[in-house]
Amino acid sequence: MTNELPKRPGGAVASRPLHFLFICDCSGSMSGIRIQSLNNAIREAIPHMRQVATENPTAQVLVRAIAFSDGAYWHIGNPTPVEEFTWTDLEARGLTDMGLALKQIAEQLKMMPERGLPPVLVLVSDGVPTDDFTSGLNALMAEPWGKKAVRIGIAIGDDAEEEVLKRFIGNPEIPPLRAQNSEQLVRFIKWASTMTVQAVSSPAGQESGRTPVPIVMPSTAVAVPSAGSADVDIF
Repeated sequence: MTNELPKRPGGAVASRPLHFLFICDCSGSMSGIRIQSLNNAIREAIPHMRQVATENPTAQVLVRAIAFSDGAYWHIGNPTPVEEFTWTDLEARGLTDMGLALKQIAEQLKMMPERGLPPVLVLVSDGVPTDDFTSGLNALMAEPWGKKAVRIGIAIGDDAEEEVLKRFIGNPEIPPLRAQNSEQLVRFIKWASTMTVQAVSSPAGQESGRTPVPIVMPSTAVAVPSAGSADVDIF
């Protein structure tokens, strides 16, 4: 019996697609430092995602992003190889149509190939949905890939509805993360962009389609900026 991975013709190790989706709140309450910090955090996470992808050649990491405010739209709609992925800044305005974003994601998950790896969905929000979140979540969970997805929820500031994020995650072993400042947000986005990809693309994660829970959650300690620090913005 052999544990060798299947190979493509010519000897290269066959890779399986791993879809990674940023789900970004762009409502009016995100304006100013919050949306700026989110843009910076995702931009800083990209090199780390590329490094993880390089270390896990059996997974082809494909990244895209959906934004929600007054409605929902694909900010980066094409599944883009992480090696080619670049971030375009989001702008904040309007309401918080989170449920509609989940419905649009559900439609995309229908088209994912069976041989793929479980997708990673990272939801970042600072508020409360203003549309029908429950119907959106139901649509997502009605899809096989929606159920299998690793779902991460990150709250920005104190106003985000933690219960909504818990329902989205659907796993008591992965609690929502709450960023109180820009430094924490960068740390949480980096963790969500790397540890989850490592877990899904690991040999254990690829066997029988079962995804191990990332055991080591990031530190949730709030950094207290010194009097002379200008780099940490409080939400």
